[in-house]
Amino acid sequence: MTTNTLTNLIPDLYAALDVVSREMCGIIPSVTMDATADRAAVNQNVRVPIAPANSAGADITPAMAVPAEADQTIGYSTIQITKSRAFPFSWNGEEQRGVNSGPGYLNVKASQIAQAMRAAVNEIETDLGALHALASRAGGAVGTTPFATNTSGLNDARRVLVDNGAPTGEIQAVVNTTAGASLRTLYGVQTGRGDAASVSEQGILLNVGGNLPVRESAQIVTSTAGTAASATTNNAGYAIGATTITLASAGTGTIVAGDVITFAGDANQYVVLSGDADVSNGGSIVLNAPGLRKAIAASATAITVVAAASRNMVFAKTAIVLATRMPERPAEGDLALDVMSITDPRSGLTFEVAIYGGYRKVRYEVAVAWGVKVIKPEHTALLLGPAV
Repeated sequence: MTTNTLTNLIPDLYAALDVVSREMCGIIPSVTMDATADRAAVNQNVRVPIAPANSAGADITPAMAVPAEADQTIGYSTIQITKSRAFPFSWNGEEQRGVNSGPGYLNVKASQIAQAMRAAVNEIETDLGALHALASRAGGAVGTTPFATNTSGLNDARRVLVDNGAPTGEIQAVVNTTAGASLRTLYGVQTGRGDAASVSEQGILLNVGGNLPVRESAQIVTSTAGTAASATTNNAGYAIGATTITLASAGTGTIVAGDVITFAGDANQYVVLSGDADVSNGGSIVLNAPGLRKAIAASATAITVVAAASRNMVFAKTAIVLATRMPERPAEGDLALDVMSITDPRSGLTFEVAIYGGYRKVRYEVAVAWGVKVIKPEHTALLLGPAV
């Protein structure tokens, strides 16, 4: 077996990671990460430990005896590894000889590995951005750029979490680059955190109030809104906390999962977990937890679908979990000449880099398996902005 094929590449690889263009990936360092070098198969369930909040302090009373134990029950969430992906590229001998007369094979190869890691990070960030559809409610307003003149939209989204009982000490905000540009202007922020900062700090534009870090992401979603018009609830009436709402046979169009809707007489903006493909048929919709904040009277109540908007995300760190693993290999091994794990300093994720030998040709690949999950919808919210 060939040895040190990849080990000798490490210095060039990390140099390339600082040169290759990288999109902002603010969601990954904001969520709870379980990123290890353990291996897992696609569709395998992974238990991710979740530490409980510790907010109850105790008075210190001098004594000759040690105070009672302070045991905690460590919770967990079961997350399924849903993707196992490789990002490959190949070389033959003639190609290697050709580039060695120019920039050098090792330099080009290092940049290719960095580009593969970039693609993997962007795909994982995209999957996390898609979780916007599972948020509880929304703050801000469509058509209004967050931070254009103040941080009231962010405060509104934070209020949603506080009303839902989210732990205020671990709230994170991730916005698109349009909102990020406004925040930089508003506060005179010239640069983000540099590479020397820890992964958890990278990308922070501002730490509002000292405990609400705001990061940027290139993968914040702009939604496609449903087409419902003149839809109403039926006349049954619904109490605070209700999540399933039956519709009257009224109006036209659709309410789709991820839509933000309002009910007449209620300023709250609710996120839809499951919608109705034709509101005129009198079906039902389901709201994300914790459901209604204001009761709906026993009469037909108008429903308005909020227009398409950017879905900036505000959430408690423990509300969203990302689990990553190395893709599984046969117990007997495979045809890889060399395999090693490398941690991306920008995202904190660990990837497997492997080289496979062929007939006068080699194949390199960067690989990772992952799954994402919202484990506490009540502790997630949206900050709406203009569609971009």
